[in-house]
Formats: sequence, C-alpha cells, structure tokens
Amino acid sequence: MSLDNTIIAIPFNKPYMTAEEMAYMTEAHANGVLAGDGLFAEKCHAWLEERIGCKRAFLTHSGTAALEMASLLVGIGAGDEVIMPSFTFPSVANAVVLRGGTPVFIDIRSDTLNLNENLIEAAVTRCTKALCPVHYAGVGCEMNRMMTIAQNHGLRVIEDAAHGIMARYRGRPLGSMGRFGALSFHETKNIICGEGGALLVNDLKDTDRVEILREKGTDRSRFFRGEITRYTWQDVGSSFLLGELNAAFLLAQMQAAEDITIKRLAVWKNYHDLLEELECQGLLRRPVVPEECSHNGHTYYVLLPDRKTRDRAINELQGRGIQCVFHYIPLHSSPAGIKYGRACGRLSVTDDVSGRIMRLPVWVELTFKHVEQVVAALEDVLRR
Repeated sequence: MSLDNTIIAIPFNKPYMTAEEMAYMTEAHANGVLAGDGLFAEKCHAWLEERIGCKRAFLTHSGTAALEMASLLVGIGAGDEVIMPSFTFPSVANAVVLRGGTPVFIDIRSDTLNLNENLIEAAVTRCTKALCPVHYAGVGCEMNRMMTIAQNHGLRVIEDAAHGIMARYRGRPLGSMGRFGALSFHETKNIICGEGGALLVNDLKDTDRVEILREKGTDRSRFFRGEITRYTWQDVGSSFLLGELNAAFLLAQMQAAEDITIKRLAVWKNYHDLLEELECQGLLRRPVVPEECSHNGHTYYVLLPDRKTRDRAINELQGRGIQCVFHYIPLHSSPAGIKYGRACGRLSVTDDVSGRIMRLPVWVELTFKHVEQVVAALEDVLRR
C-alpha cells in the first residue's frame, strides 16, 4: 500500500514506443529484406555516425556482441590483460575471457562510481593490452586522463558506453574517444529495440576487418557492394549483425532520441530535487554528475546507509507496488571473476557501493506523481 492507501504499480522499467516503430517494421517487411544491413540498418548507421561523430558505426545484435568484436579487433589473446572496473555488468569481462585474456579489476571513484583513473597505472603490467572504461549511468569517465595513460603505455581503449547514448564528456559524445565504443539498445536502455547494440569505430583503418568479423569471417559485405564476384572465409568471425526488423524499430527510437532524453532528464531532475532534503539530513546520497559531463538520465540511484537498510527499502517498496533494484555484485568477488580474473589493490569503494546502492524506477512516461510516490515511500521507510 502507498502512503495515501492507493495501490500504484510502478515498475522499475517500462519500454517506450514512439508512433513509428510498427510502421517502419511493416515497411521493412514490404521491402523483402529481414536479415542484417538493410535500408533501415544503413539509416541507423548514418544516424550514429552523425550524432556521435565516430568514423563508422555498425549495428550488432547486442551491446555484448559489440564488446566481443572490440576484443577481437584489439587482438586480445591468451596471457593478455585488460583493465576494467569490477562494478559493472559481466559483458565486458566475458568479452576478454572468451579470447583467453584476463580481466584485471580496479576500484571505482566514490563520486561518479566510474573507473578510478588514479588507480590505472598501478594495474599496468607488461601483459596489459587494453583499458575498458565503463560510463556508469550515462556519466562520462575522466577520459582525458585515461586516454593519456593509454597512450603512454601503448594500450587500446574500448569504451563501454552501454548506458551512454546522447551523453557527453567535455562536449564529446560517449563512445567517440576510444579506439572502439560499444552501445546497447536493450529494452532497459534509453534508446531501444528489445535486444541490440552498436560497435563504434573511431579509426577508419579498422573498418575492413570489422566488416569481415561481423559477417561470419567472410568478405560478404564487399560482395554485396559489387566489389568482388564471390565471397569466402577470410578471418575468424561470427554472426554479429542486427536483423532488419529490429533496425526498423530502432530507427524510430533514434529519430525521437532528443525527446526521449529530455523526458528522462526531467524524471531524473524530479527525483534529484525531491530527494535533496533527505540527503541533507544524512539519510541517503544522491548521484554526482561532474560539470564536465552531460548525462542522459539513464539511471537514478541512491546510496543508503548500509546493506541492511538497502535490502529493507527494496523489500518494503516492492510491497507497496514500487519496483526498485540493486546492482552490481562485484565481478572480482563473483565465482567467474575469481576463476578468470584478478583484482588489483583493495576494491573498498566497489564493495561498499554494491551493498548500499538502490536504483529507482526511471522511464519516459513516469509522471511527477509517480516520482512523488516513490520518494514518499522511500522517506517513510528510511525514517522508520
């Protein structure tokens, strides 16, 4: 029950549709092309290249697939190490482990919950091949410092910008600064197509190999462009393309990206304003967004005093029809993280944050009344 005795079901996420998705999918079907790299995929590629400023963009069937391609492209192999945060989803670590590499986990900053740039150099060894910053909650990592460190040590940078569409760091779109960037269009993200992602390529000399890897290791893309009379197996690869129906759905979302972002930022600001007093009273901590970052309203979280309070808040709000969630169980302490990776230094911030963080519902059509309901319920729990 809510505070006014009215039952209000507020899910954590509610996928948003514009008015165009179904029409575009019908058009794709009428075009007779349902596999990858059709007309709608081409339009999505062009949108990403223009909006993000990357040299090339390629749709993939998931953000995970984009990270796996990036790992292949930078040549991760047995004995290679890749530095990344432990406070993230397993996809970036899996991409390294699948190639025989070792994820090296370092701690995060206590303000943004992003990879702590001051701890990177201590984790670099002769085996380090790449650095994977993760832009948590659509707030950019300290990329200037990270790119300098990477250049000094000869490391490739793969930006995990799964949360980062329409967000910027010092005016630059997330995903446009590393050698490669990875986006996600999963239904929980800002711009969606159910499942989907994109690999962002920021050096044109990588383009030819990208085309081969994502087409099962063949030069099929050149064949379709009429550059060769037949295609064949050229390199290692897999089926990384996004189907045309998903691309059609995605194009409608991209065309509404400005409006979607504005609405999510409004929800984020409503939470931030209403929770200010509770933060001032020491009951929680709100997100921190540095001045150099323009975020996209992807996630609104609070840090509660301890794990017991966090777990109680999630359970009690669930009982009132309000779905809140936590994440992540740190990779360095997970069974697979212990088996396949290693931690560098004490990850005290990661361990602390993972036990206290609670994510609040954020979706495009979440009203101010909904936000008030969530905040009032949370305040009631915390004051008791």
